[in-house]
Amino acid sequence: MTKFALAVVLLCSATVAAQEAPTSTQTKVASSVKKGTWDFGVVASGGTGLGYALDTHFASAGGRAGLILTKEHGSGWRRGNFEWAVEALPMYMVFTPRRAVYGGSFVPALWRWNFTSGRTIAPYASIAGGILFSTRKLPPGDTSWVNFTPQAALGANFFVTPRGAVMIEGAYVHHSNAGLGTHNPGYNAAVFVTIGYTWFKRPD
Repeated sequence: MTKFALAVVLLCSATVAAQEAPTSTQTKVASSVKKGTWDFGVVASGGTGLGYALDTHFASAGGRAGLILTKEHGSGWRRGNFEWAVEALPMYMVFTPRRAVYGGSFVPALWRWNFTSGRTIAPYASIAGGILFSTRKLPPGDTSWVNFTPQAALGANFFVTPRGAVMIEGAYVHHSNAGLGTHNPGYNAAVFVTIGYTWFKRPD
């Protein structure tokens, strides 16, 4: 899983420089990913814990909605804009060594920098803060039904139509109850790989 996530990062870094000149059938990223654009997506993720949590695995599914707030800034491959998004994951499964635990997650603050110098591919980097509610305490034991999920991700939108893109993302996620439970072992590190599809609604 870790190797796959690293491959995603390398792929996203290389695609901007590797794209050929645009043709009439190609999408220009900057015309779709611009200030005032809304994007809506469906996502599915799988992940695994690291360190002492290697025997714990994760699966989630849900949707995202975001709004691009700024014009483009920077030059060259760094050129891009800032987006605020939210994410709702009504299915969030944690497969512990004892049992599978069902939950749901909400991410009210997902901050993303979209790189817009590409023609058919828009890489991005993001940080986010979320909360996970589960039907049993996580990790199992005298912990909590509520965990916070700060995270960081690298990914890319691969445009297949002028307003639609396949999304691939690799993320680092931390789970912690922040002292809400008697004990807070948390899951210090987990690697997630997400795939999805995004629809862009431009302001014009």
